[in-house]
Amino acid sequence: MDPTLAGRTLQVATEITTAALSGDDPDAVLPLVVRGAAELAAAHLCLVSVRGEDDRLTVEAAHGGTNPVGIVLSARSAAARVARSGIPVVVDDLTSNPVTAPFVPPQLRIYGPFAVVPFGTRERRLGALAVYRRRGHVPFTATDIEMLTAFAAQAGLALVLAEGWTARQRLAVYEERERIARDLHDVIIQRLYAAGVQLDLLDRRLAGKLTDQEAQRLADAVDQLDQTIAEVRGHVRALRSGDPSDTSTATDLLESARSEVNTAGELLGFQPELLIEGDMVDVPVAVADNARAALREALSNVVRHSGASAVTVELQRGEHGLRLRVVDDGCGIPPDVTRRGLRHLEERATSVGGRCVVDSSARSGTTVVWEVPVG
Repeated sequence: MDPTLAGRTLQVATEITTAALSGDDPDAVLPLVVRGAAELAAAHLCLVSVRGEDDRLTVEAAHGGTNPVGIVLSARSAAARVARSGIPVVVDDLTSNPVTAPFVPPQLRIYGPFAVVPFGTRERRLGALAVYRRRGHVPFTATDIEMLTAFAAQAGLALVLAEGWTARQRLAVYEERERIARDLHDVIIQRLYAAGVQLDLLDRRLAGKLTDQEAQRLADAVDQLDQTIAEVRGHVRALRSGDPSDTSTATDLLESARSEVNTAGELLGFQPELLIEGDMVDVPVAVADNARAALREALSNVVRHSGASAVTVELQRGEHGLRLRVVDDGCGIPPDVTRRGLRHLEERATSVGGRCVVDSSARSGTTVVWEVPVG
């Protein structure tokens, strides 16, 4: 490999590694990957396709004149075969070569020279990295493929390491939440309860010796302690909501919904409207956990991409199940944003027998409807 090209490859890979290990979301890292690969390979278009839990390959990031982000590739396409086998594919003409011609989407038929290499590591194949040149340009060389393969492996390794780092950070957060929950339950609630008992005993001992106003003030103080204990218990359940052994029910879901809406309000600069309808008493834990995570994902999309000035969150329980609806008046989901978060919404719904529908446009904003049956 040319020393100058090798140096630039290392520089770009280092930038991607730094971004990945700094905790950046993959949605922000993958665009760096396709931009760097397009530059290094002198390509007019570069795509990164990532394997999902169902083993399907979806275009997650693109750099160049065409934007096919969100397209699910055929299992027989060259990119899918490379993702499975780890062996690069290179052709001089995308639309005439029998290996690639049957699987070329219409918007990619303007390209000729094509190459695709595995994205990830040998132990963890994330997907495929594909580069394109327009018709009439020189094909990709063996040197190009060598450089792309090395670059895709380095970038993929950075994301794999970042996933491990993120998992460790998440575990640390869970452990800290559990510690806080334990302290609240074992120490704070017990002290509040003891204080309430003492006040109640004092009220009985002073019966008949206090004025009506003094007795009422003492009763109000006991009521406030009882209410505080109930609120702290709710926070304990919310902190432990990710624990499979947790037996939280609707109170957790409602408190989590309010918490997520309040957090989104702080980030947006205005408070979203929260509407609750129906009886949430016996919502199963699995459904509540997935609904809580779906709300967080939907509000995250609003905060990050919408530019909205108004947001409404509806949580409804009816005869057909639980329905979450998040509506914003923003600019819609930009076309260059990866669909990973939306797929997570869909996967969470289907995991509990439901569905998720997303309607987004630049004129009317975005509406997310997430609904699941509740037995």
